[in-house]
Amino acid sequence: MDNEIHKGLAGGRWNNYSKEIQILNIAAELSRTKNWLLKGDAKEAGNCLVRALELTDLTINDRKWRGPCLKELLRWRGVLAEFYINQNKDVSHFLRLLRILLYFNKFTSQVEV
Repeated sequence: MDNEIHKGLAGGRWNNYSKEIQILNIAAELSRTKNWLLKGDAKEAGNCLVRALELTDLTINDRKWRGPCLKELLRWRGVLAEFYINQNKDVSHFLRLLRILLYFNKFTSQVEV
């Protein structure tokens, strides 16, 4: 993604955030996605997913994620991208994706979905 929505963060500001804050920002977009999915608004849900994917790309490019966790984050991003392009938006599958993201960090894993 070209980081068209989060241009200010793409300039390096995103890298100043802790892993916890990065995860929680992505989770906030996914929470908005969940709300739009439950309302049946696929267009708005898609917009939120694009923002979540963009934030995920910024996270992947942050050096603090180098190591084993990066591999898992890349896998997770791939599954989220598949969900984005899939026509059938299964909310229960989506909630599992949100929970998995939160489990990337011991502090964010305590957040309830």
